[in-house]
Amino acid sequence: MEKIILDNNIPLVLKENKNTPRHALCFYFKITEPEKKAGVYTLLNRLFLQGTKKRDAHTLAQELDENAIDCYSEMKQDFIRFKLQCLNEDFEKGLEILSDVIENSTMEDFEKEVIKLKGEIQAELDEPKTMAMNAFYSNIFKNHPYGHTYTNILRDIDTITKNDVMNAYHVLLEKSPKVISLVGDFNGENVQELLKKYFANIKNNQDCKINNEVANLEKAEIVKVTKDDASQAQIIQGWRVPTIFDKDYAPIMVMNTLLGSSGLSSRLFLELRDKKGLAYVVRSSYEIYDHSALFTVYIATEPKNIKTSLEGFKIELDKVKQIPVSETELENAKNNLLGKRQFFSETNLQQASLMAYYEDKGLGADFEQEFNKMVKAVSVEDIKRVANTYITDKYVLTVLAPQQYLKEI
Repeated sequence: MEKIILDNNIPLVLKENKNTPRHALCFYFKITEPEKKAGVYTLLNRLFLQGTKKRDAHTLAQELDENAIDCYSEMKQDFIRFKLQCLNEDFEKGLEILSDVIENSTMEDFEKEVIKLKGEIQAELDEPKTMAMNAFYSNIFKNHPYGHTYTNILRDIDTITKNDVMNAYHVLLEKSPKVISLVGDFNGENVQELLKKYFANIKNNQDCKINNEVANLEKAEIVKVTKDDASQAQIIQGWRVPTIFDKDYAPIMVMNTLLGSSGLSSRLFLELRDKKGLAYVVRSSYEIYDHSALFTVYIATEPKNIKTSLEGFKIELDKVKQIPVSETELENAKNNLLGKRQFFSETNLQQASLMAYYEDKGLGADFEQEFNKMVKAVSVEDIKRVANTYITDKYVLTVLAPQQYLKEI
């Protein structure tokens, strides 16, 4: 792995994987200005491959298909990233298309995309899980862009203009910190020349200060969502926890693994599904953002089991807080976590994405090696400490169910 600063001041992280047939490139653009209207960045991301000054949407799609080039953008809360994957011999062609998409998108299908997005969101919000998650995130990140959920977008979308999207586009190009990563079988010098050829006009702004702080939760909040035709209750309980920059990142990751993200072997699965038969789906998750993070537990169950499920959550969380985990369970959780991460970083594209993700966060593209050491060092005492520190009485609990079952909460 090698890090180079290009002439336009953008960090380039390179990893040579010899004898692999496809190059994989990721280009990260950090979101520096929180959107004032929910949905601006969502629309911007959807419009990137809908036509450029050189190619209309049909021509662009046809050219990508004919050359077997994967080129697309993704939006997360803190960044928009472009991913490019193509055969080694088509790398320059892929770069030319990607640079055209990034620098010359016209946003001409703005009105059409607004209509499509509204229809898709309305269809999604018919799903009970989507409704529940929408209510959860809009409340745990109330009055913050991280809480710009589907209902927020529907509220604001008719006030968003094409000019709003174009302004966000220009800010992204001109003001955002940027990172490029590339993994494949390549010649390093040739790669730098190609990137200079196609991305020289894109400047970096690594010193940009981003003010997007998240206010602390002051108390517990219960959010009830009525859906009388729901056959299952949707229950999500979540806490604000430290994010990836904190010393407790690795212990929380391990705690999450043993509680609910390790599948069949996790405590929540074994206790609430296997032993009590409360649900088919039960899990925990640890979601990372730049300015916050969430630890959540989730279950989909019969409405009559809401109270029992909530009691089950409390019992299992209290166990972690009060009873030290065994060394065997701890080691199994660590091995499960590290094994999954290794599995999900096998391809060139997965590696490029992970490298750019870490570099974007200022942790260094090789942070995965440091993380592995951090996980191995997590102790029994660390698990108990982070559980008691962060699983507190300041949380958001969201329950979706028919009205008759919500009365007892």
